Amino acid sequence: MFFRDSTRRVALKLGLYGFARNLDDGRVEVLACGDEGQFPALKRWLAAGPPKARVESLICEPVDGISLAGFRFEGFRIE
Repeated sequence: MFFRDSTRRVALKLGLYGFARNLDDGRVEVLACGDEGQFPALKRWLAAGPPKARVESLICEPVDGISLAGFRFEGFRIE
């Protein structure tokens, strides 16, 4: 399974919404929104990734809700 699709599946199981996308430098960016109580589980999963993934580092940063103005998320997208 691929990293972004696996991330989408885990996020949906946790009731989170947002997106996962590849960046030009090979990193994957994930934006997840929802119940704060579910974020630790997503963070643990992202730190390991799916089988055969190589996760070198993980940076988690809260996003101010104001900066999300205009975004509408339904489910969890792969971009």
